[in-house]
Amino acid sequence: MINFRYHVVSLTAVFLALAIGLVVGTAALNGPAADALNNRVNGLSKSNDQLRDQVNSMEAELQREEDFVTEAAPHLLRGTLTGRRVVLVALPSGQDHVENVTEMIRQTGATITGRIDVQEKLIEPANNVDLLGMAARAARPTIPDTGLPGSDGVEKSGALLASALLDRPEGGSPVTDADRRAVLDDYSEAGYLTVQQKITASAEAVVVVSGQPYVDRDAAKKDASVVRFTDQFDKASLAVVAGNGSGGGNLVAEVRRDPALSKTISTVDNANTVQGQLVTALALVQQFGTKQAGAYGVGEGAQSLLPVLPE
Repeated sequence: MINFRYHVVSLTAVFLALAIGLVVGTAALNGPAADALNNRVNGLSKSNDQLRDQVNSMEAELQREEDFVTEAAPHLLRGTLTGRRVVLVALPSGQDHVENVTEMIRQTGATITGRIDVQEKLIEPANNVDLLGMAARAARPTIPDTGLPGSDGVEKSGALLASALLDRPEGGSPVTDADRRAVLDDYSEAGYLTVQQKITASAEAVVVVSGQPYVDRDAAKKDASVVRFTDQFDKASLAVVAGNGSGGGNLVAEVRRDPALSKTISTVDNANTVQGQLVTALALVQQFGTKQAGAYGVGEGAQSLLPVLPE
């Protein structure tokens, strides 16, 4: 008969065998496995260090390129637009880099007659009818709403604002400062725009600063509204669009795709960079000098990095 002592001895023998097996197995495998694992970890660490060095080098190189452009800008731009008058219009998507674009244009010697920031409310499709009424209410004796587009609120408001901010055709009666302020005040008080820099005079050219396309459910309608709004300024003056990217239906992409607009509006697709901000100013110089438009930058549809300037 098997007694309790026999069970204890048997179980002890089993556990002892397992322990001996683990020790022997670990001893046999520990050397090669551990060495392979250590080599793998060391290799990944070195590769990570190399990638980090490459990133740091590329960031430093990019910074040097931006520094070069910043230092070269005054030599390329100084005096190129002395006596010219330019107004800045920043769309909601372009307000992050409008300050830098404005500063680069100042280096040309041009007078910045002012800056307005368009608010999202003006672009919302639901506000179309309200905008039609807004244009009728904001009109003034020297800025009438007669002859303006009548079916689309954004288009009509763009035409009215262009009439207030830009030079009249030769022979046209000038806009009074009081009427200009009244129109802008009406749109500002209604939340459609913000006057970021006081408008001091009418302008000969406009730089529209834009950014990425809309991505909400009304994206297509909003992108189309931005194009119609910009088109009204283009009809009244020289125009440059300083954008960020050239895809997804943003303003730069839509202008480049339009056979008519691409002939009159210059586009820059990297105006969120120092290089693009310089090119924006150069595109403006080209517009004044030759009345020719071009597509510049690094994105889809760009003809070259920068324009050929008039001699």
